[in-house]
Amino acid sequence: MKPLRLKLGTGSDIKLSLENLCEKSNINGFILGVVGDLSAAVFQCPNKPDKTILGGKLEIITLNGSLSPGFVHLHLSISDTNCQVWGGHLEQGSIVSKGVDILIAVLSDVNHELSFDPKLLDIKSNPRLEVATLPDCPWSAKITKLLDSSKTTYNNILVKDDNDFNIIKERSGSSTFPQVFIDGQYIGGYNEFLSYFSSGKHLNY
Repeated sequence: MKPLRLKLGTGSDIKLSLENLCEKSNINGFILGVVGDLSAAVFQCPNKPDKTILGGKLEIITLNGSLSPGFVHLHLSISDTNCQVWGGHLEQGSIVSKGVDILIAVLSDVNHELSFDPKLLDIKSNPRLEVATLPDCPWSAKITKLLDSSKTTYNNILVKDDNDFNIIKERSGSSTFPQVFIDGQYIGGYNEFLSYFSSGKHLNY
């Protein structure tokens, strides 16, 4: 068994970063420990059909699970500013606020050669782009159509109820939709994103 430290910066998606690491470096292992904070957390609670989405300042309490190329299964628990603890099956869309350090145990008895690229230690994996949308909103439909037609990788956060709305509003400070986040930072709505998109800046990497 070999220890490996993964350091994630602001805007990184935890699950996508770990999936990317396992795929690119052919890693099999499990999580030993974690410390850090999130600006958003997305997780699946037991026996609930919809994902739970939390925003704001969230402190990571635990992260447990197994890692392998093509399969990353993780459970997350976090604390909000009232010290209320939440947790469940980690989903994409859990975004690093200031930083997260993860200690990984890489299994040495798995038949593969470990070749790790240090550049992956501070990776902000796809998608850089998050878009919060409302059902039946013409501008939300317009931006998702643009992104899909251009084959841009993004995470669509569908706001289905008042709870989702309040979480996204707390994160952005805005009550209009769609809302666009790049590397975890709110940049505006459809028009602001269109200016960014039209400038030719690259969002997939």
